[in-house]
Amino acid sequence: MSRKTELRALTSARGIAAWWVVLYHLRGSLAGLPGMAEVVLAKGYLAVDFFFLLSGFVLALRHGERLRAGGPAAVPDFLRRRFARIWPLHAAMLGFALLLMLVLRASGRAVPEFPLPDLPAHLLLVQSWGFADPLRWNDPAWSISCETAAYLLFPLWAMAVDWRRQRAPVALGALGLLLVTLGLVFTSRGADTLGQDIAHLGMVRCLLEFAAGTVLQALWQRWQGRRAARAGFGIAALLAAAWWIGVPEPLAVPAGLAALLLGLACSAGRAGNPLEGALLHRLGEISYATYLSHFLLWFAFKLALVRSASIGWPLAGCYLLLVLAASEALHRMVERPAQRWINRFGFRPGRSRLPARRSPRG
Repeated sequence: MSRKTELRALTSARGIAAWWVVLYHLRGSLAGLPGMAEVVLAKGYLAVDFFFLLSGFVLALRHGERLRAGGPAAVPDFLRRRFARIWPLHAAMLGFALLLMLVLRASGRAVPEFPLPDLPAHLLLVQSWGFADPLRWNDPAWSISCETAAYLLFPLWAMAVDWRRQRAPVALGALGLLLVTLGLVFTSRGADTLGQDIAHLGMVRCLLEFAAGTVLQALWQRWQGRRAARAGFGIAALLAAAWWIGVPEPLAVPAGLAALLLGLACSAGRAGNPLEGALLHRLGEISYATYLSHFLLWFAFKLALVRSASIGWPLAGCYLLLVLAASEALHRMVERPAQRWINRFGFRPGRSRLPARRSPRG
């Protein structure tokens, strides 16, 4: 997808969300963190919910019509492209984790973070499917495992119903049903936050939000414009206020993030939008590398340089620069080359007769 057809604002938003996750994992070691900053950073796990919604939105935009036009013959090409997008960098980070494990074992240290029996499931990206502890080896990859399940189901979902051709009330009803179901599942399990019980609730969290993102994309195609952007941001603000005064997070936040995503998509490409800038856009382009690398980099950074429970801002700044540099390097030297190499193979189904849709890179 060319840069001219890209929704740059959504790419930039993805980068901001990735750094929210980085700071979420770092916050417990930051000395002197202001109270309000702690409150905001402690909710960094919600960036994953934004990722799930955004992933459904983007794949519906980029691949929904191709799958419907190509039918079952288009599915292998879609899955190959998804594999090329997510697996090579995941495998590279598992290799780094394996190296860390070997170094620790050689020094006589216990390595509960890297259980060898769980490694095959993590390598195959099925650790969140009930085959292993999803929060081992490379913690953030649990969500990539869930996304893999969503990718496998997406062609069936896309070919079963074209939400663009449904009446707006029907699509809105489906969106509301998906998000309310998510909230009820969590509250029925006694989970008052979306970050709880990832081993049992992470998959349902991903699949329902991913599906909601595909419906949201159809609504965006109907409602593009300043008025829709203002409505999206306004609804997001109302739901944030409702959450603040006590509405359970699993009921308020996914709907708020969906409204925010609609507002961001409708405001993309407009003059004066700070999310259209080059710096934020680049953070979005390398965000997958940021997301997958930061946790293991923090593990290695603490082993090498941290000798106490907390660190000062200079050392924190060094770590953040390390993550930024590693993200750029991994994106350039692992992620994109592997993606191009894998995408050279396999057949390519006929192109849709419809014009290409604007899309964030994904």
